[in-house]
Amino acid sequence: MRRRQFLAATAGVGLHPVAVASPRTQSASFAPLGTLDVEGIAEAVVGDDDSTVYAAVSDGFATLDISDPTAPALLAERRDVLADRDGGPLSQIWDVKVDGDRLLVVGPANGTGGDQLRAAVVYDVSDPAAPELLGVHETEYPIHNSDLRDGVAYLTAIGTDGAELATVSADPDPERLGGWSLTDRDERWADVSFALANLHDVYVQDDRAYLAFWDAGTWILDVSDPANPTFVSRVRGRSVEKLRQFGANGAQRDGLRLPGNDHYVAVDDSGDLLGIGVEAWFESGPGGIELYDVSDEANPEHLARIDPPPIPEDENASYSEGVWTTAHNFEFDGDRLYTSWYQGGVKVFDVSDPANPTEIAAWRDTDDACFWTARTAGDVVVASSSSQPPNLDIEERLYTFPDPGAEVTTPTSERPTTTDASGPGFGVLAGLAGLGVGAWRYGRDC
Repeated sequence: MRRRQFLAATAGVGLHPVAVASPRTQSASFAPLGTLDVEGIAEAVVGDDDSTVYAAVSDGFATLDISDPTAPALLAERRDVLADRDGGPLSQIWDVKVDGDRLLVVGPANGTGGDQLRAAVVYDVSDPAAPELLGVHETEYPIHNSDLRDGVAYLTAIGTDGAELATVSADPDPERLGGWSLTDRDERWADVSFALANLHDVYVQDDRAYLAFWDAGTWILDVSDPANPTFVSRVRGRSVEKLRQFGANGAQRDGLRLPGNDHYVAVDDSGDLLGIGVEAWFESGPGGIELYDVSDEANPEHLARIDPPPIPEDENASYSEGVWTTAHNFEFDGDRLYTSWYQGGVKVFDVSDPANPTEIAAWRDTDDACFWTARTAGDVVVASSSSQPPNLDIEERLYTFPDPGAEVTTPTSERPTTTDASGPGFGVLAGLAGLGVGAWRYGRDC
């Protein structure tokens, strides 16, 4: 666990949110340091240097420099990926993952019909300002999400004949390694509607893969041999008997409501604490984040639920017209949990006692920001605001925030050289959390 000096102004904030008095709220000393407009931005991940962000941008990807978090800058962008291929270019690129000097770019996120190109694309990003295409693996299925670990790409293979997790080598000549399906465990899953049992996301750490299967729950696989994933445990989820009873219309309706839907999963550094993000709408209310102790994988123990941010009193939680405050992507780092909640904003929690998580920082701008993810980048929090689902009329941009408890230090290096001059510009939001305009980098006692 990290040792941090907490800011008195942000410590001790209760877990359960209070009613929203304004669509724009923040914790003391937790406000944007800078922003960068990035057209089409969705998922964003941070490189090992904590200064480079890799962002999916719907028709490609962008690499971004946050070495000065008050003025994030574009390093490079690649639009119209694979435009020279049949069915190209690749579309609905909502997810990227980075591992060392390899970047995985996948799409389309959903079925687009026709002869649309579907692929997992690997880039060499040893120089983030000059990404180079390394390899392409075309598929028969859309790829909503993915992970990249130790030279293996883990793909959500949507709509294939049972191969709901696909493993692919992430090298200059990518090839299919193996896969795993719910039907490998029980053939009755073949009778359950896709709306209730689909692999939405995958997270890999060490030799374990954690799979978010919507209403079918969260599953753990052994991927020590990526060509032959094997079942380890099922953390939670509704029974196959129950889910088989839904007709097509009922499945579509129930698939957007609680008690589902396991949407995103991740574990902490130890692998003992599992977070499950639940995405849900309508009268049952938005979904939160469930915390589980999985130190004994055969007997997962539920520890706590982090409630979603509230919806303004004059709004509702419907899928098509409501305000979205349901959980989206998040990240553990040490004793911190960095979370995104669409229009509900960004929140940081202390999970040193995971049975009693404590909110220590929060920021939201309901009308102008809709957060897809929140990530840690050393002493900075990075979050992407996207106009992808729910198709809001907002500015698409990357935000940087001070990590709660960080201390101001002086810059020691210059920004990397930008090689791509074209692309979106950037702007810096006013107000630097009371730190002074000249103070732009933060240190911590680790």
